[in-house]
Amino acid sequence: MENAQLISLSRQIALQRQMDVVANNIANINTTGFKSEQLLFEEYVMPVARHQDFQRLDQPLSYVQDWATVHDLANGPMLQTGNDLDMALNGEGFFAVQTPAGERWTRSGSFQINSTGTLVDLSGNPVLGEGGPIQFGATETSFTVASDGTVATDAGPNGRLRIVEFANPQALTRDGSNLFAGGTPTPATGTSVMQGFLERSNVSGVSEMAEMIRVTRSYESLASLTEKQDELRRSAIQRLGDANA
Repeated sequence: MENAQLISLSRQIALQRQMDVVANNIANINTTGFKSEQLLFEEYVMPVARHQDFQRLDQPLSYVQDWATVHDLANGPMLQTGNDLDMALNGEGFFAVQTPAGERWTRSGSFQINSTGTLVDLSGNPVLGEGGPIQFGATETSFTVASDGTVATDAGPNGRLRIVEFANPQALTRDGSNLFAGGTPTPATGTSVMQGFLERSNVSGVSEMAEMIRVTRSYESLASLTEKQDELRRSAIQRLGDANA
């Protein structure tokens, strides 16, 4: 393959990955507490050209490489629901939940109480307090959550939600079901709990649709360039064949 085609192919591969990220953002535009993602690209320089037909044999070639995925952790809009089991976080913190694979972190505060009186997320994972899962007795009919995460029922105090923050939140990895894994959690100091609210996704539908159109057009432009390169190569081979005939 010609060098131009190899470079175009590297860009197309990066665009395909970018389209996957954009599609995932759009698919979660209505997911509570979802954080959008963006791709970072870098230039990969090959020190020696594949085809040694340059004046300088060490002519470098610049390729495109998707380097990393970045979490956009900006707060989403707050939706007031009036439901005591709905909670939102104002700040950079995360709720802690216990899953079969270990502790995980989430911004989705759409909780419920299961049959055993445990506060759980929509996947059934127990929501953790500072002393373990938050439990409610059969006679406790109502509860309140203070801005610092302290839970109180009509029977008295009932623990405090474990809210954590991260010095480097970009080190977190997505673990499915709107959960994050990894990182080094520390007790939250700049995050407050809002009971009766839900944080909506921070995905901008208009921006993501515009990005999808831009990625699609870029991909189509590169595909057209590759097709023209193929046509030039076929034409050159045909002319050489006619000249040698």
